[in-house]
Amino acid sequence: MHSPCAREASEACFHNLCHLPFLGIPEPQSSTSTTTAASYRHVFEVSMASSIYPNSQFTSHESFPSLQESFSHFTKTFPLYSQTDQADKIREQEYYHLSLSNHVCLDYIGHGLFSYSQQGCYSQEATVASASSSSLPSRRYSSSLETPFFGISYKAANLHSQIQYGSHESELEYKIQKRIMALMNLSEDDYTMVFTANQSSAFKLLADSYPFQSNHNLLTVYDHENEAVKVMIESSKNRGAQVMSAEFSWPSLRIHSGKLLEKVRRRRKNRRGLFVFPLQSRVTGARYSYLWMNMARENGWHVLLDACGLGPKDMETLGLSLFKPDFLVCSFFKVFGENPSGFGCLFVKKSSSSVIKDSAGTGLVRLVPARRPSQISEGSANEDTETEEKAKQELHDDDSLQGSSSGPMSRQQTSEKTSELEEIKEISPKHKAPEIEVSVASFESSQSQIIASSGSGYSYLECRGLDHADSLGLILISARERYLINWLVNALTSLRHPHSENGHPLVRIYGPKIKFDRGPAVAFNVFDWKGEKVDPAIVQKLADRNNVSLSCGFLHHILFSDKYEHERARVLETRTGEGGTVLNGKRVKLDSGISVVTAALGFLTNFEDVYKLWAFVSLFLDADFVQKERWRYTALNQMTIEV
Repeated sequence: MHSPCAREASEACFHNLCHLPFLGIPEPQSSTSTTTAASYRHVFEVSMASSIYPNSQFTSHESFPSLQESFSHFTKTFPLYSQTDQADKIREQEYYHLSLSNHVCLDYIGHGLFSYSQQGCYSQEATVASASSSSLPSRRYSSSLETPFFGISYKAANLHSQIQYGSHESELEYKIQKRIMALMNLSEDDYTMVFTANQSSAFKLLADSYPFQSNHNLLTVYDHENEAVKVMIESSKNRGAQVMSAEFSWPSLRIHSGKLLEKVRRRRKNRRGLFVFPLQSRVTGARYSYLWMNMARENGWHVLLDACGLGPKDMETLGLSLFKPDFLVCSFFKVFGENPSGFGCLFVKKSSSSVIKDSAGTGLVRLVPARRPSQISEGSANEDTETEEKAKQELHDDDSLQGSSSGPMSRQQTSEKTSELEEIKEISPKHKAPEIEVSVASFESSQSQIIASSGSGYSYLECRGLDHADSLGLILISARERYLINWLVNALTSLRHPHSENGHPLVRIYGPKIKFDRGPAVAFNVFDWKGEKVDPAIVQKLADRNNVSLSCGFLHHILFSDKYEHERARVLETRTGEGGTVLNGKRVKLDSGISVVTAALGFLTNFEDVYKLWAFVSLFLDADFVQKERWRYTALNQMTIEV
């Protein structure tokens, strides 16, 4: 791990109190580091406000500067941005598909394991393997069908047994686990790691295994609707938990500290429970102090740190040797901009593992090495039949040896293409967690045809995506993302409708605006010239047509003080869902909040990406843009989409 000095510096860096000279702005003279940090923040925010053109407002998409002009002015304002060009070189060499496709990816959350060039190596080898077959016509094996790098298979081991006894792991699993532990800055002496299908599976596993019967409370800190949190809440309620949520003050959407502190310090016998905490909002980019974790622990809570929204190097900033959460969840995808499939990881602190109880929850997975493309041969045409017979024989052998059998289990949906249920195998729990493995792809059952060994020589098994993040480092990645996200916020807020009173703004930002200490995500909405919000789903669809990938989110738990109470009805919208009150004979649940468009930046995002998003949003300055798009789409004789 790190020395005490390094830990302190790391913690300070998370709050952006170090490495400030890298900003590329004049260094103010100050006698104290605190004053210097505050001065840097102020100078940065003032400089960013003029990073497009001083006091500029744009009322037409045809009037604002070109990409070259904008980038030139940006680099003149922040000359040291050019020192992040190592990220551009990595993108050019390893992720060249982003430029070839002219596509902007602002909808990825998590950590990328591999590079596109690695996937290209796999596809090329698959093509050669196919061409070498004398009896089959040549064809290119799609990466989505052949599952490059690895596949996943579900196992019905529960979390308690997995933590208590462990299980046999392949060389592939061992190497990836070791690499992830290093990335997350965690020690194997302190934490046990298990693979899960995704973030939601990890949250549900923990909710199913946590003793809510004795530790009655679940307290979450999310300014947005999160599918994994919804799953956890539903599961915990079924087990008797009392659910509470932090509230966020309008309009800043900062945590209402007084109310959260009151919930954390509840003076009741049953105040203990599970405190679920992200260090930043993956929707608004708001950052929260990790001191909340320490405060929760001091008041008897177990702490789950949600690291899914953090960047690949952000774990270095946490000072986890001082603030070690009891549980930690993160997620990984295969290739940025190309293959979003992957897995989740749940870390359980060994000193807290005794709290995990036996349960019937599922969601644990095994990583299955992909079959070597060169092994696709003449016999592939008969592979399905052979696999089925092999599975039947294995099941028969298991039944004969162990005197038991297991039926098919339900599987969660994955982004991989899956085949029918093929393999059911029961493993003796003598020194391992009892488990049932369920294969999710027909070729994965051929365990003899894998590329798991280190001597295979196939570079695409390296976690090159993680290596790229390591080579760039925390300081460079943080500075790059800080420049770009703040420039984007400034650019979006500079757009104004031409003929509205007082230059009605086209875009509204929710959460932090131009701010030194903010995460690389932004939540916003587009408004027409009459001040009416354009449906975020429409914005997302039109963005996709313009080769820009965005996400939609739903902000909730918003608290309006008396000063802003008059804005409540205008700002909030109500959604309905199952499980609430009875309305017109149907049980519905009313949720109040704000639907938004959200964009997330990563270390591979460049200036051109954020400029293209700005250029796309500016199209809404044309009052007829949405209608024109509807006509154009219909004229192309394609299926009409409601926009």
